[in-house]
Amino acid sequence: MAFEKNVFNKTSRTDSEIAFCGGMTIVYKSSIDLFLYVVGSSHENELMLMSVLTCLFESLNHVLRKNMEKRWLLENMDGAFLVLDEIVDGGVILESDPQQVIQKVNFRADDSSLTEQSVAQVSLPRLILLLWTLPPWCTNCLLL
Repeated sequence: MAFEKNVFNKTSRTDSEIAFCGGMTIVYKSSIDLFLYVVGSSHENELMLMSVLTCLFESLNHVLRKNMEKRWLLENMDGAFLVLDEIVDGGVILESDPQQVIQKVNFRADDSSLTEQSVAQVSLPRLILLLWTLPPWCTNCLLL
């Protein structure tokens, strides 16, 4: 939690898109009241982390119908789970093309309706990852 608070304090006041904190490489983007972070080790390629961030941002922007705000994200958490599921799995980057992610998310959404049951079927580690990244002191952050 101290790391998250340190990252937020370091990045919320600047216009740059990359930071180094606690031996980690952090790329980030904000939109209105929503901050998206992609965190990798200090040895990670910043361009690859930025491509994941761009993919995440553009895919969520599509899922949220161009309403990149905390409220819309919280109301459409099932779609955010699907986007995250298509982009990364266990820290491994699966996709960095937002058009491919959107296509797969739309196919999965059409294939089975998004209900409470489908959200409950999300794997526990992914649920823990997302809940861990939404700390109580920063309810407008989404970290990967």
